[in-house]
Amino acid sequence: MKQPFAEKAHRIFEEVIDTYHVLDDPYQPFENPYDPHTQLLEHLLYRKCWIDTVQWHYEDLIRDPNIDPVGALDLKRKIDASNQDRTDTVEYIDSYFLKQFSHVETLPNATINTESPAWGVDRLSILALKVYHMRDEATRADASGAHRQACQKKLEVLLEQQVDLSTAIQQLLDDIAHGRKYMKVYKQMKMYNDDELNPVLRTQK
Repeated sequence: MKQPFAEKAHRIFEEVIDTYHVLDDPYQPFENPYDPHTQLLEHLLYRKCWIDTVQWHYEDLIRDPNIDPVGALDLKRKIDASNQDRTDTVEYIDSYFLKQFSHVETLPNATINTESPAWGVDRLSILALKVYHMRDEATRADASGAHRQACQKKLEVLLEQQVDLSTAIQQLLDDIAHGRKYMKVYKQMKMYNDDELNPVLRTQK
């Protein structure tokens, strides 16, 4: 099966991860090379993976056993904000797909998937990060041979997962395009970031 979307996503995710690691700094400025007016899907995919890449490194930093408590609190709030940004971007990607497929007439026996296309993309983006970092561990010169060998085995599993997930996402998009499945965009309605729904935040108003 041809995988035009999966190939595009892989290419952009690798571009993001390579660009980030030039400076390897979660506080570096962000610049999206794709114009949202002419390359909206590419723009959204790039932004999605950048959010995941920065948060990956936030998560590394916050696990430092010697982290300053004030710094840890600031970092935790950055992670919370990043998670909200991640969720919002997933919904933007699903809205893009929903518009792309709005003309499709669903078949009478069409079914809905347990996961929307963009939440599959979310997993694919994070998987690209796992592959990058596991490959780094599998070739790390200062690691033991046993460590590199163990990481190489894990890398092989991750690469297999990457192929399987890419195939599944492409199959889902093809099914939606041909009316065999349909999709909806459900807002996540997270409560803990909302000062009307989180009782702790509500009392601070």
